[in-house]
Amino acid sequence: MTDEQPGRPKRRVFAKAYQARILKVFDALPEGSARRGALLRAERVCHSHVEHWRKQAGNEVSAASTGKPKKDAGSEEPARRRTEKKKPKASPTRCPARNDKLTEGLGKTGTALDIAGKAFALLEDISSSADSDKG
Repeated sequence: MTDEQPGRPKRRVFAKAYQARILKVFDALPEGSARRGALLRAERVCHSHVEHWRKQAGNEVSAASTGKPKKDAGSEEPARRRTEKKKPKASPTRCPARNDKLTEGLGKTGTALDIAGKAFALLEDISSSADSDKG
């Protein structure tokens, strides 16, 4: 009895020629076809592999990379985007003026719906009395 645990499974690596061949066959099949799924099952490849390979072919990313486009060393754009994403959004509790404005707008909408409902009821009343006068 050994206490050895199996090693971590190795990630499969696909050659560029294999990727290109699978993409070519996959794209030749009609979209939504069951044959596309059969091809992926036969090759033991996920649809995400095909999408990743397609992206690699479009971005000319090397097969050894993770599929992420290379960053420019001098570009600060990605760093700015990351910090913008982390900024908290304004919530009603943090912005009472916005909350008041939205509440006022909600009140106006409610009033407009009440008026529209009354107008509809009045028109329905007029229509039914006009129909009864004809008969």
